[in-house]
Amino acid sequence: MADSAEDTDEVEVAESFLTGLLESFGASFTVERRTLDEDMVELSVQGDGLGLLIGPRGQTLGAVQELVRTAVQRRSRGRAGRIVIDISGYRQARRTALERFVSQVAEQVKASGVARVLEAMPPADRKVVHDAINGIDGVTTSSEGEEPSRRVVISPVGS
Repeated sequence: MADSAEDTDEVEVAESFLTGLLESFGASFTVERRTLDEDMVELSVQGDGLGLLIGPRGQTLGAVQELVRTAVQRRSRGRAGRIVIDISGYRQARRTALERFVSQVAEQVKASGVARVLEAMPPADRKVVHDAINGIDGVTTSSEGEEPSRRVVISPVGS
């Protein structure tokens, strides 16, 4: 007989765990479930005073994401898809800021012909950088280094 926890939907496990975590902080919040694509669901948390759960440069948000991922792995069956946590729109704001920054760096690299190594960043931010550069002609990206010091290099095409 299958354990009832194994039959639990991953997103429900994630939402339940996240809700319990936020309640333990005494936060006033709402959680909205949003399907981003066929394999990805976002749990978006809105409320007042949630900055503590984002932390400097999103580090606490990254830890919350990891806790939710671990809870899902332990309490549900299989890997149906990916669940992303966002708090107070931080991930979207970060994505927008990174895309703007990367666009400026790409223009500098094209003008100078010299590659530029960005600061170390988490995998989600590196993906944003790679995706943004893919849409800009004349530059390309690569990653170098090992975690947690992995960096993106923006290079002119042909170098």
